[in-house]
Amino acid sequence: MTTHDHDLSKHPEAAGMSGKELLQAMIDGRVPGPAIAKTLSFRLVEVGDGFAVFEGEPGPHVLNPTGTVHGGWALTLIDSATGCAAHSLLPAGSRYATIETKGNLSRPITLETGVVRAEGRVVSQGRQIISTEAKLLSRDGRILAHGTSTIMVLTPRPA
Repeated sequence: MTTHDHDLSKHPEAAGMSGKELLQAMIDGRVPGPAIAKTLSFRLVEVGDGFAVFEGEPGPHVLNPTGTVHGGWALTLIDSATGCAAHSLLPAGSRYATIETKGNLSRPITLETGVVRAEGRVVSQGRQIISTEAKLLSRDGRILAHGTSTIMVLTPRPA
């Protein structure tokens, strides 16, 4: 896939999809996911109403100088899971932007950690602001990190 393949404006079928439909289309491979998911080795695996799950496997490309996974990788998973949880509730044509994401890193993530699951949920939904939370879990269900995001709903693009 080229960089332009990730531009959803090049995929007209995506325009009429609700947020949840678009995210499911990404899971199903009918529209491309964002390039950052490939770069950072994670992918959207489940979506529901106000709920999104990513899975990622840390590799050498996300290690910091001490040999553990850079905190930015965990925070990006939190931001992705919370943003997509919010997006799942939006009608076709709506967009969103993260206003703030906060994270707490509870345990070190290493190459030996293996697959990490990021579960994002909507906590509250207003007309313009959606509050969300996410947990990063190890294979055995231990919390590796957790955080919250505040999402701003943007007005639909003019036709």
